[in-house]
Amino acid sequence: MSPEKTRKTEESVDEAALTTTQYLVETAKQLQTEVEALKSEIRKARNPTSTKIGIIFLVPGVLSLVFSIFYNSQVLAFIGLGLTFWGALFFLVKPVRYVKGSLLDSAAFASYSTIDRIIKDLKYKGKSYYLPPYPKDAYLPEYLRGLKDMIVFISADSGPSMPSIEEMAKSKFFLENPKGISAVPPGLGLLAQFEKELGADITKVEMTELCEILPRIILENFHLAKEVQMKLEENQIYLKTVDSIDKELYAAAENLRSVYLLGSPLVSAIACAIAKNTGKIVTIRQIKVSPDAETIEAWYNFIEG
Repeated sequence: MSPEKTRKTEESVDEAALTTTQYLVETAKQLQTEVEALKSEIRKARNPTSTKIGIIFLVPGVLSLVFSIFYNSQVLAFIGLGLTFWGALFFLVKPVRYVKGSLLDSAAFASYSTIDRIIKDLKYKGKSYYLPPYPKDAYLPEYLRGLKDMIVFISADSGPSMPSIEEMAKSKFFLENPKGISAVPPGLGLLAQFEKELGADITKVEMTELCEILPRIILENFHLAKEVQMKLEENQIYLKTVDSIDKELYAAAENLRSVYLLGSPLVSAIACAIAKNTGKIVTIRQIKVSPDAETIEAWYNFIEG
């Protein structure tokens, strides 16, 4: 090869190397600009922890990949792939907030105290009845729209009479015929979360299957207890929980009748689920709590409307 051709070849190589270097420099500058933009977004974020960790992994990872191309290094390539993977993973991970069970008990205790004062002031001595709602897709006239809401009826006396459809549809707190209180069940919010995890309408599930699914959701998805047992026994359903999240509510509620009348949020949620699934009125016949409040047992009965 002639000296002239050799010189032109070297110039071409140098030009290609210079172009590659410029490209890498521009890429690094662009990455730096994006990092600054991400930092700005992080400052605005409420929970930036996972995003910060993601950037710590992602930026070195991308730079390692860029320089692995420049230096033709497999080691840098593998390091870059690993760091980039973990960085992207932390970007996708959403932080989860945990709340102490004692705080939940304190919040619920106020609601039960209010209900307890009302039934004491009115001298009500009846029971609680969970009334099933009409299906959401069922057509109802405008004046009966209130029937699509789940309610718990606290009767003034121990009589078996239930409020009429017209009374329930009015969505009143105090009912006159028969006398009693129409309230929102304390476990209605939990029931909504159970249905969300189930991913299906709870009315479409058989009761025997529901007795298997609900304990699994309570244990595995929400970790609300260490052990949950639920089974169908003739005209009643038996529930047993061990070390449930609301056990302290029973321990602190020796003088609160409403906790045993309506059940804790978890016991109430099960009552709501049974009523909605069967379309029957459900009452909590008995709640039995161990001396240390570790074990809670509840028996639910069906009542024909």
